[in-house]
Amino acid sequence: MRVAAIDCGTNSLRLLIADVDGNNFREIHREMQIVRLGQGVDKNKAFAPEAIERTLEGTRGFANAIRSRGVEKIRFCATSATRDATNRALFIDGVQQILGITPEVIPGSEEAALSFIGATRELGQELAPFLVVDIGGGSTEFVLGSTEVQSAKSVNIGCVRMSERHLTSQPPTQEQLLAATSDIDAAILDAGSHVDFSAAQTLIAVAGTATTVAAAALGLDQYDRYAIHLSRIPAAKVHEVAAMFATMNRAEIAALGYMHPGRVDVIASGSLVLSRVIDLTGASEFVASESDILDGIAWSLAKI
Repeated sequence: MRVAAIDCGTNSLRLLIADVDGNNFREIHREMQIVRLGQGVDKNKAFAPEAIERTLEGTRGFANAIRSRGVEKIRFCATSATRDATNRALFIDGVQQILGITPEVIPGSEEAALSFIGATRELGQELAPFLVVDIGGGSTEFVLGSTEVQSAKSVNIGCVRMSERHLTSQPPTQEQLLAATSDIDAAILDAGSHVDFSAAQTLIAVAGTATTVAAAALGLDQYDRYAIHLSRIPAAKVHEVAAMFATMNRAEIAALGYMHPGRVDVIASGSLVLSRVIDLTGASEFVASESDILDGIAWSLAKI
């Protein structure tokens, strides 16, 4: 069955078209746009009109890709920013008109479960139990499990949210970093009261923050998803990369060959979140995975 999965987060809009048959999975097309749907949502609790239009324009492009590839089923999942926005109906109606399906505003628990499926499907059980950490734009999910989710918690410490709330300059001031760290640590400790971090054998980090930190740690000149996927990044290297981003200005970050333009202003906060996750979970390294919630959405369509 040919399926199309769309993940609409706070920062990015992503499409995966794949053929799914039983345990067989063949990627046909993968695409990402940075639309920053969650612009100002942490402060205003509503979508900015220009953010909605950017996202709907991206959805129109995805609709063309879907139509041209003979997709049989589509699932559109919206996450943190859409959960928080009081005017989400404007966005949902717009997507419905473009794709002919109703986008799902999924709770943090389902977001966590889909991320877990996507991140662990191809990994051997000798690495289990897994702690999957999905650092998004608005929220971060912590998911523990082996073959299925045992426990999960979603907390509001995404890279866009932390940038808008705390790291408002590039490079950030020491005061901004301290305030962000305090906020992040409190959220991670909250997650730790619901999810037993110590039970995990392998920490897997997914989504753009984690893969960009991996690209930096690996010393890549350009972004290479195949070099990044399933790479193991030592804790010391994570802290080193986070400290580096915290000292760089916007132009310096933008000049990095592996840096997506839409991550330039949020990578300092995102890498700080990952660094604090490494510290507070006690992990010695993380496995960077290019398979995440988007792959989980695609797998879920084979069961619907």
